Amino acid sequence: MEFRLLGTVSVETLTGPLPLGPAKRRSLLAALLLSANTPVSLGRLTECLWDDEPPSQARGVIQGHVSRLRALLAGADAEAYGVELATLGDAYVLRAPETLLDSQRFEELLMLAREQRGPADAVLMLKEALSLWQGPALSGAFAGPPLRVAAHSLEESRLATVEQLARAYGALGEHHRAAALLTAETAAHPLRESLAAELMLALFRAGRQSEALDRFHRTRRLLADELGIDPGHELADAYALILRGAPGPTGAAPPKSAGASPAATSPGSEASASPAAPPGSGASPGAGSPSGAAGGGTDAAAPAPPRPPFPAAPPSHAGEPHPVDLLPRAPRGFHGRAAELAALSRSAAGEAPVCLVTGPAGVGKTALALQWAHRNPALFPDGRLFADLRGFSAAGEPALNDVLREFLLALGVSPRRVPESVPAAAALFRSLTARRRLLVVLDNARDSATVRTLLPGGADCVTLVTSRHRLEGLIASDAARPVPLDTLETDDGTALLAGVLGEERVLAEPVAARRLSELCGGLPLALRVTAARLAGRPRWTLAALAGELADERGRLAYLDVDDTGVAAALRLTVQHLPPGAVHQLARLGHHPGGHYDPYAAAALAGTDPVTAREALEQLAAAHLVTETAPGRWVLHDLVRLYARSLDPASAREALIGVLDHCIATALAAADTAEPGGEPCFVLPEDFRRPSAVQDFADRAEAMRWLATEREDLALTALAARKAGLDDRAWRIILLQWPQMVWRVRDSWSPLLELALESARAEKDAYAESRVLTLLGWVLTEEGRTAEAAALLERSPVLAREAGDPLGEATALVNLAVVQAELGDLPTALENCARAVELTRGEGDRHTEMLTLQHLARMHLTAHRPQEALDCARTALDLGPEHEEAARRSLLLAVCGEARLALGDEEDGIRLLDRAAQEAERNGYDEGAVRALGALLRVSARTEFRRRYDEALRRLAEES
Repeated sequence: MEFRLLGTVSVETLTGPLPLGPAKRRSLLAALLLSANTPVSLGRLTECLWDDEPPSQARGVIQGHVSRLRALLAGADAEAYGVELATLGDAYVLRAPETLLDSQRFEELLMLAREQRGPADAVLMLKEALSLWQGPALSGAFAGPPLRVAAHSLEESRLATVEQLARAYGALGEHHRAAALLTAETAAHPLRESLAAELMLALFRAGRQSEALDRFHRTRRLLADELGIDPGHELADAYALILRGAPGPTGAAPPKSAGASPAATSPGSEASASPAAPPGSGASPGAGSPSGAAGGGTDAAAPAPPRPPFPAAPPSHAGEPHPVDLLPRAPRGFHGRAAELAALSRSAAGEAPVCLVTGPAGVGKTALALQWAHRNPALFPDGRLFADLRGFSAAGEPALNDVLREFLLALGVSPRRVPESVPAAAALFRSLTARRRLLVVLDNARDSATVRTLLPGGADCVTLVTSRHRLEGLIASDAARPVPLDTLETDDGTALLAGVLGEERVLAEPVAARRLSELCGGLPLALRVTAARLAGRPRWTLAALAGELADERGRLAYLDVDDTGVAAALRLTVQHLPPGAVHQLARLGHHPGGHYDPYAAAALAGTDPVTAREALEQLAAAHLVTETAPGRWVLHDLVRLYARSLDPASAREALIGVLDHCIATALAAADTAEPGGEPCFVLPEDFRRPSAVQDFADRAEAMRWLATEREDLALTALAARKAGLDDRAWRIILLQWPQMVWRVRDSWSPLLELALESARAEKDAYAESRVLTLLGWVLTEEGRTAEAAALLERSPVLAREAGDPLGEATALVNLAVVQAELGDLPTALENCARAVELTRGEGDRHTEMLTLQHLARMHLTAHRPQEALDCARTALDLGPEHEEAARRSLLLAVCGEARLALGDEEDGIRLLDRAAQEAERNGYDEGAVRALGALLRVSARTEFRRRYDEALRRLAEES
């Protein structure tokens, strides 16, 4: 199954495309796919399906289309692909793996192209990305305003990719191909200056200077005739480069005579900028030198030959004993890991290298080490030693003397000559290995000290260590080179299953095989246990087992076979941890979100952030948590399930701890982001204040925290609701109001509806009023005016009942906004004026500023520009200039529009430009669009149009 947006909106299956029916149904599908795995509100879908006023039965029409789509997907066995069209309150969500969506694959290929080190590889990625396009984006759908914005954004991304591919061709010297590609696109988009500029440069570098200049003059005339503007800086710069005869930064100058290379190694060319080739690749002498330079005393024209990746093997002598080999057999069914195998080869190329393979239990460290060792026997003519140090085994670690004794006997030492003390045996081992080329594999090491004792003495020996711990001491003391091992990608996990079960069985159920790989978290041990279960049950389907594993409650049990399995492996890791780290791990399992910082971890464990950070570092060293960013950790799904089983009785206590942490931190963030704002609520009676709360240096940091933690805050609030902790649920949601104001069209209504359920469950008039006020405003901004009005009519009444005059004022303002939109401007003005009185009576300048801002806007709507200007100026005088960035932008915009209405065009344009700049500087794109839109109604300046389009694009990308 494949969903297509890059062309005609369609769903491709093995039997052909699904019969989607009318254009509006395709629009509905497109809207859901553009926000795949995220709830899309009914209001948003309505905007996508109707251009003008929607019919009164719009909800029923949408429900009908959803019902038909569900039936079509079910008939195509969508569930087997992990696809589900679900209803969430007043919203719908289409859950689907991103790999099934062509627009997501397009973005992934672009990301891969950016990561390529050479232009040839980038070309392959970019061509593959563009091949996904089969016509204009979202074709065949009725394009309401949001879909038009999305289609425009997708087309912009496609054109930018075309330009990127042309530049990659240029870096390869293939300027004719770049010109051919750009000529076709320029014909379709003749007014796109960046395309024309790239085409001019490609033609010039291909030796077609006259065509390049002609292209400039044609585009210049077209811009003047169609838009009345002169060429922008990109076009003008390209023209200037061509006139000077300069090639520009992406390619060499055009050939001047037959046979001249267009990719000559001039400064800035690909040849001079390319990284040094690896040893033995045919690069020039010296390219593989570790220092990047010739050896001391050599002539520059005749550099020393590169050091090979391994020292040359000493000549063998007749009659020498066969080299020792203690390696276990090579692992069966080994798949993938090409990058890690290459990293081991690079790490082993130094002098007396110690290579350190680290990773969590079950990730395949031993398999990787043995695979590499068996692939490179010729590198170690004197033999290969192996010892399982059992650092994480229930049987305990072997005595070091026993390990050394085995090594010495293998090297030919008679039993009577093996020293009894560890230091003496280690010294003899180092002496015997000093002139040999050996591989020593030390598997399952628990600490650095054990490994140091077993290191060989020869500069040509390689030591390969595997461990669940990071062994940073070994890195510090012996320059060990870490090769971290992560979980398998889905395709490699599927290949591992096929290696055990046979390709026929896996190919018969490819989607279920991928699902099994995902449920096993890419952990080779879990995959092998899964394959073992299926191998012993030939009548079981892969889909049936995937269904069993999907239930978290029994997943760990299914991933254990006899004494082998994920839980058993994790248990052996955990038993070596200090008690504090075990306690922290057990509490982490009860966190409803996915990420942790030291403050959240401390709240879960009932400790402080310093203790929590130390425990997290210990868990990270044991590869039980992963640090995804500085101070931010995550648990593997299977580790989370195991951690939850360590202390199930503490689940509620841990949940309350993290809920109160979220409330305390969100309060601090809201206070920093919007200082002077009144508190949203009093704290719950049994609130447990965390031992420490994160400080935020400024508004940007506070807003960044709210944005980063949004998903985890939503999951935490949902967990609170399910646990009956409604007094926490609505507070956690309401405290995100600064982010809601900043990104109002970012699908907040489902979360606020959850808050409303919690407030009503608590029978709390104060909470219900506050939530209704915010939800009503969000619905208004989403275009759901009638729904907003129905909610907001109740909000001021509830606020009065709760004795909350500031809440009543805010509710009256939001109600007035809706009334004005519905045409009842006199009532709206009365409500706004009443709100101003309430805020002044309470002496709250922050809320008074808000009420005056809306009153000013309504005076402007009522064609009272002087009253609007007076209100806006009064509001601006209430707030310091460095605060209230969004509100200041909106007030400045009102001042500018009022000035224009009063006939002062110069001052009006100046104020509107100030409003737009303030919004742009602070990332408030809604405000920028509003101010720049007003500017474009009175000014045709190209700069305003460019900034307006950029702000619109940013909004489209964020929606």
